[in-house]
Amino acid sequence: MLKEIRIKNYKSIQKLKMTTGQLTVLIGENGSGKTNILEAIALASAAANDKLDNEFLAARGIRITDPKFMRAAFHCENFSEDIYIRMTGVDDFYFECHLQNDNEPYSKWNINREKNSPFDQSPNRFFEKLKRHNFIIYSPENQALRVFEKEGQIQPLGINGEGLFKLLKVLGAEENKKKLQVIKEKLKAIDWFEDFEIPDTLSENVNLINIKDKYLYDTVSYLDQKSSNEGFLFLLFYFALLVSNKTPDLFAIDNIDASLNPKLCWHMTKEFGQLARQYNKQVILTTHNPAILDGLDLDDPQQKLFVVFRNKKGYTKINQIEKPKSEEQEPVRLSEAFLRGYLGGLPKGF
Repeated sequence: MLKEIRIKNYKSIQKLKMTTGQLTVLIGENGSGKTNILEAIALASAAANDKLDNEFLAARGIRITDPKFMRAAFHCENFSEDIYIRMTGVDDFYFECHLQNDNEPYSKWNINREKNSPFDQSPNRFFEKLKRHNFIIYSPENQALRVFEKEGQIQPLGINGEGLFKLLKVLGAEENKKKLQVIKEKLKAIDWFEDFEIPDTLSENVNLINIKDKYLYDTVSYLDQKSSNEGFLFLLFYFALLVSNKTPDLFAIDNIDASLNPKLCWHMTKEFGQLARQYNKQVILTTHNPAILDGLDLDDPQQKLFVVFRNKKGYTKINQIEKPKSEEQEPVRLSEAFLRGYLGGLPKGF
């Protein structure tokens, strides 16, 4: 499991160190650098696999731009400096990389590994795990989840939700049916949902699931995913991502609150904490919705909350938020504390 990440000279990050738990949440204003932190982890994972071509990086959720602007463009000397990323596991083994690019047209990123890095030694389980399980930044989109026909470059699930139908079929196999049942039980957080099934009579070119709405008349109670609520499809994707042993052990979801009711956001954070522990996943979430914060259990050392912001020089910085302590008064909910400005992370331009 990833314990710490250090980043230098990447996009809006001049220098940053962040510890991670099994569930880590990043919140902050637009453009504060939340996604840049995720991208740095994905970049290090790609470097561990020695795959730094643009196609590989983009397929894992990294926003590719001119090499000069992949670096921290605060000082002109940064344009030629290395991007540095170091990832440390819970066993204190670490992987570090210096990424170089000469800024010439069509030039590629190259790795310069330091001689004393432990990943050159044997064994290093953290490095081997990085190579086996590529870190991916998921950002599901309504259209990709609704269509089902499209599969992404990455399997089983692409960054926008491609491949969900195939994964559900795999989870529906006899040896995985318990996991499919877990997904169905978790989906009952949506009031109208009763069940879903994958019809056995589908032709090879037809991909759909039948979704049972408990309020509809029996003869028309099944909908397909094309007519379903998009929030349902997002939850279906998230739960499949969490329970499957085919999906990465370490991954991120950008804007976890997309298409979800605020109270459902709160509930989903609780579910992420429980399922990540149950299925041995490590998850980093970004959000703009303060309701997400109320689902965190900050008494659990494996759940962490960071407010991401830009300092006066424009550098991305973080503040870790601890559980509010008040012996005399009832503690303020994290969502309320955020909206009042107690935690930071709110726009200051108006």
